[in-house]
Amino acid sequence: MTQPIAIVTGAGSGIGRAIALRLARDGMKVLAIDRNPEGLKSLPVCGDFSTLVADVTAENAPELIIDTAVDQLGPPTVLVNNAGMGNAKSALDTPDEILDRYLDVNFRSVFRLSRQFVGATGGPGRAIVNIASVFGSVGFPGSAPYSAAKAAIIGLTRQMAADYTPQGVRINAIAPALIATPATADRMASNTRYRRLTVDQIPAGRPGTPEDVAGTVAFLCSRDADYISGQTIVVDGGWTATRYMVE
Repeated sequence: MTQPIAIVTGAGSGIGRAIALRLARDGMKVLAIDRNPEGLKSLPVCGDFSTLVADVTAENAPELIIDTAVDQLGPPTVLVNNAGMGNAKSALDTPDEILDRYLDVNFRSVFRLSRQFVGATGGPGRAIVNIASVFGSVGFPGSAPYSAAKAAIIGLTRQMAADYTPQGVRINAIAPALIATPATADRMASNTRYRRLTVDQIPAGRPGTPEDVAGTVAFLCSRDADYISGQTIVVDGGWTATRYMVE
């Protein structure tokens, strides 16, 4: 069997790093991408693991990413669109230039790279996994541009699955809730209301970990998920499905 080749964006830290390491551990060749070279330096660099410093919003990013994967590892069979930005605000507190940035990073880059992946690769057995968010399907205070972009990812996942699953590309999304990463640690520690709305309402009793998300990505990329396409898998410890509150 040909060794799968995966592209993971935003792989320099947090969820993306955990995904890249998990897919490599599962036997895939991995191209890890991040705009921050420091984050990529701690990742392994070997015959089955390569890195690329790139901004996913750059005009030439889709072509650069796919071409680099082909040149360094071979034709990619898996794409994980993980790169994104958080810490949004309400609509009234979001000027146009900030709105445009959220849409560029969290949605437009996903659309463009997915389009390039589908058009530049061929054959059955390919998979795209988009990292969306539970905030793309439920309301949450102070996250307007982020939530809008993540909702767009969920819609794009369904639409592209309808168009390209017949061509051998399964396309799914994952919607995490609160995941403990360096980016969320300060907010959890300093914002009592945020913690009350998130951690205290998780039946599992803890925030998620990057490895929780990575395990779900690995499943959706595997042969065990061959009959799954167009779905958004929620990874949230029961947060969205319940009205739980810690005593």
